[in-house]
Amino acid sequence: MSNKFLIVGLGNSGEEYTNTRHNIGFKILDSLADSLKVKFESSRLAFTAEEKIKNKTFIFIKPTTFMNLSGKAVNYYLQKEKIPLAHLLVITDDIALPVAQIRIRPKGSDGGHNGLKSIHEILGSGNYPRLRFGIGNEYPKGAQVNFVLGKWSNEELKIILPRIELAVEAIKDFGLMGMEKTMNNYNSQ
Repeated sequence: MSNKFLIVGLGNSGEEYTNTRHNIGFKILDSLADSLKVKFESSRLAFTAEEKIKNKTFIFIKPTTFMNLSGKAVNYYLQKEKIPLAHLLVITDDIALPVAQIRIRPKGSDGGHNGLKSIHEILGSGNYPRLRFGIGNEYPKGAQVNFVLGKWSNEELKIILPRIELAVEAIKDFGLMGMEKTMNNYNSQ
């Protein structure tokens, strides 16, 4: 079995997207990289970083393709590193979950999320693990795009920052302990 894991944070690159709800995948990976003292480097289709934790290799990517083409970067690194789908973890924002709630699943639908839609289309499958981070849905009808691309409020930041730390631990556990244990430990929190 492969000892490599591909951890993908979804987001849009560019200053104007920093700290937006849609970029929580990037924010979680930045936090993870900080905790491991690794730096992201600009690479093909993504910013990448790599770290060994207890003889397992974690490859972290933040696609630079923009959200709706995320699948290109994911597919490229899966092939390049010969990583099985079960060792892929995609971190994404989710409006169907309350703010800062974490849900880890071994597979699922794209739930209308453009990043997941692109990954499904290019991989031809929804059978890959994902960590969904709730961003809530406190927006008026028709204002979803503005909400998702909006910045976190200071009140929200107080709630999400400790949960980002929790997501960071969940990602490490996914590689070290496996899907079942990780789901049991984090989905209930």
